[in-house]
Amino acid sequence: MNCDKKDLLLYAVTDRSWIGDSTLYEQVEAALKGGATFIQLREKQLDEKAFLEEAREIQKLCKHYHVPFVINDNVGIAKEIDADGVHIGQSDMETREVRAKLGPDKIIGVSAQTVEQAKLAEAHGADYLGVGAVFPTGSKADAVEVDHQVLKDICQAVSIPVIAIGGITAENVQTLSGSGICGIAVISALFARKDIEKAAKQLKERTLKMVNS
Repeated sequence: MNCDKKDLLLYAVTDRSWIGDSTLYEQVEAALKGGATFIQLREKQLDEKAFLEEAREIQKLCKHYHVPFVINDNVGIAKEIDADGVHIGQSDMETREVRAKLGPDKIIGVSAQTVEQAKLAEAHGADYLGVGAVFPTGSKADAVEVDHQVLKDICQAVSIPVIAIGGITAENVQTLSGSGICGIAVISALFARKDIEKAAKQLKERTLKMVNS
């Protein structure tokens, strides 16, 4: 499965911090209804069995909406459920190793903060890059901020699609115009909102405008 730039426009990364009275399934469905084009299941606390069950459920949902579904970090679960792929960070398994485990048809996304990391990820078989944090973010305690010029340099240095992540909101997304990214990855800008579907619609419209301007 190749990674289409269009699929990376509004990339939603799950976070159960804001579940409240709803379920993660309901929240993801609301994001999909609002126009999310890609889903990454990110779980840091769940045990393997619960993670596996949840991954299968969310995978079915994404198939229903014809949206790519990847797992954050956990290559074993991605392989077991035959997910569309994985997203890995700099401290996780090396890209070539992941490719060897998952095969040539799966999507591999890699986090990058520098031009060097970006070029290496591309050389080792990454399908897209997630670059950030482009704004201060509360979703990842260890997030390193990436200057907007560096974001632009990364986009120019590689031929694979690049998305920006970290602290992006409907209010600041336009400032990323001209950087060369094909989309944005968001967590709290969707899942911390009361009306997730509405938030997704607005973010998608503004991101499309930003990408095309």
